[in-house]
Formats: sequence, structure tokens, C-alpha cells
Amino acid sequence: MSIEPDIFDLKGRVALVTGAGQGVGSGIARMLAAYGADVVVNDYVEERALGTADEIVRNGGRAVGIQADVTDYASVAGMFRKAGEHFGKVDILVNNAGNAGATQGNSSGGGRKPFWETEPADWDRYLAVNLNGAMNCCRHALPGMVERKHGRLITIISDAGRVGEGNGLEAYSAAKAGSAGLTRGIARSVGRYGITANNVAIAATNTPAIAAALANPEFMKKALAQYVVRRVGEPSDVAAMVLFLASGASSWITGQTYPVNGGFSFSA
Repeated sequence: MSIEPDIFDLKGRVALVTGAGQGVGSGIARMLAAYGADVVVNDYVEERALGTADEIVRNGGRAVGIQADVTDYASVAGMFRKAGEHFGKVDILVNNAGNAGATQGNSSGGGRKPFWETEPADWDRYLAVNLNGAMNCCRHALPGMVERKHGRLITIISDAGRVGEGNGLEAYSAAKAGSAGLTRGIARSVGRYGITANNVAIAATNTPAIAAALANPEFMKKALAQYVVRRVGEPSDVAAMVLFLASGASSWITGQTYPVNGGFSFSA
């Protein structure tokens, strides 16, 4: 097969990026738009979704912001219906929406608790977005991809899902590992239809979610000691890997997990 000169060109493709109103998701949406994709920008907060979409349009791209809660099956169905009304299809799904809860996963509103002091309500905060949200979106994206015999599914996980994270993040680790397994299972089912499915595992990345920690010099000194590349990641670092996996450059790659983590952990 000959190599196309514009192997990252996404013109004619439509991407839907969840949780794209800020942080990593916004960076991914803007990167895909810069390489020609029409982008559906999803966020739980409508103003954030519209803000990223407006920025893409101001820079000459095509985008629409759609509010939806990825944990709600009906809400996701509505999002895909609206995406179809705007752009006719979804070729690229980026499951980026995911979090550890508004209080870092502790439903009581305080700091994180040891796992042996948690309850199902604490675990559900992680599972709902990180696992069920990805399942909801894949379920609605796949029928059109199968019909068109082309598609890219990309799920943003965490190194917590690869190597495990304790100190109150056990359920988060489980949810991210689950979404990674979902991706691999789907990859086996849909490869025959020209659809690939891969994961991107990230570590500490410069987003609003960790802004307070980044402003603490003592915390940063200890945290960066764990990274071979002595800096936190930027959304553009993650977006570049997503661009690769969304493009023709990765057409024979599926079922894989790519760490974008500054050397926080290594893969065999």
C-alpha cells in the first residue's frame, strides 16, 4: 500500500469528542479540526461545549457544540441524533469524558477515603462516566460505522487503568481498566468492518482538574520525580496521539493501548 502524502488529513471525516469543553478533550477537538475533521464537541456543561466549538469555527473549522450526559443512554442517543442532523455521520469517536468526581471521587464531599471505608455510591461516581459512558457512546457510534465499513474508536484511559492506583483511587483504576477492556473487546468484533479501536493512557496533564496541585511547588517537586520527562503533560501531547489513531496512519493498528505519560510507567 502506498503512503499518502497527507496521511493525517481528516477532511470528509466527522469526529465526536466527549468531555471536550475544556482540558484534554478541548485540545483533542481542536487538533482534529485543525487537520480537517468536522467536530461534534460534547460536554456535560453546554457553555463549555459551545465555547470550544466557537473557537474551532473562529479558526476556520467546522464544529457544533452539543450538551449531553454520557452516563445517560437516552441523552447519548439524542447527541448522536443531533450529530447526524448537523454532519450526517460520525466516523471518529473519542471517549474522553471521565473523571474522579467533583470531590476526587468521595461522595461524602471530603477527601478520598481508603477503599475499605467506601460504599457502592462512591464507586458509582467512577464507573458511571469512565465505563458506562464509554459503553453508551460506542453502542450508538458503531451501527453507522459498521454500515459504512469505516470507523475509529479511541478511548482516553489513565495509567491508573494500566498499573493501578491506590490511596482512594482503586475504583477509578477499575473503571479505567474496564473501559480499556471494552475497547479491546470491540476491536475484536469490528475489525472485519474496517473499524479500529484503541486506547490512550495518560498521566498528569495540565488541565483545570489539577490546577490547584500544579500551583503547589512542593507537590510538583514530589510528583515530577516520578516522571522520566520532568514535566506534566499538555493536552496537545494527548491530542497528537489521538490524531495518529484517528488518521490513515494507524489503519492496521487496533486493540492497543498507547501510554502518553512522560515515562511515568513503561510498557513491555
